[in-house]
Amino acid sequence: MDSTIVHLPDLPTQARRLVDLGVARLAGIDDAAIVDAAAAAADTGNALLVPHPELLAPSAAAPLLTRAGKSGFVVVDMTDLDDFTPITGVGLPAGPFYLLSDIDRGDAMANWSPDEALPSITGATRTPLTIGEGIAWLLQQPGQLQPNRCFMTIGSRLRKPNGRLDARTPAIWISGGTGRDGRERKGAPKVGWCWAGNRHMWLGFASAVDRRSIS
Repeated sequence: MDSTIVHLPDLPTQARRLVDLGVARLAGIDDAAIVDAAAAAADTGNALLVPHPELLAPSAAAPLLTRAGKSGFVVVDMTDLDDFTPITGVGLPAGPFYLLSDIDRGDAMANWSPDEALPSITGATRTPLTIGEGIAWLLQQPGQLQPNRCFMTIGSRLRKPNGRLDARTPAIWISGGTGRDGRERKGAPKVGWCWAGNRHMWLGFASAVDRRSIS
């Protein structure tokens, strides 16, 4: 799998960005808690500061996304977004914040299906991003969401009551302003879903090397 790893701002800069976006208010914590989490990180290498989904649900974080002066949104038929949880093999560190290292947007796998991409990601000793992690990344680097260069976050899936996985896989791309999105949302960041067996030429598969606790 070809690597196009992005270079992230340092953790104190990321913390200030989250504060400016109002993450503390949404999460019900003080701004200082975000700053302190970044300061407590043992490794400040190429890592993303990620709010745990129990602290900041993806549905609450999505409207903080911005592109071309427009706010992000969740598609109307994904009211269960927050019920998508990490797949087997993807464990989230404990604590209100954790680190995700060496993110790759996964452009090389554009036009692959999620079912095809997952074995390639794990076979390269990488881990697929969850939807919360994908949103957290774009909060820091909105410019990484580009026309024909968007991505799926197949580290999250919805498990049905019978134990089987729902066929939807979360993704983040740019709204064309059609259908139920509404013309006013054309160009806005869009949190939606794709079928696990389908291919899309404009969607790669975001992944990282690992997840680490702050402490």
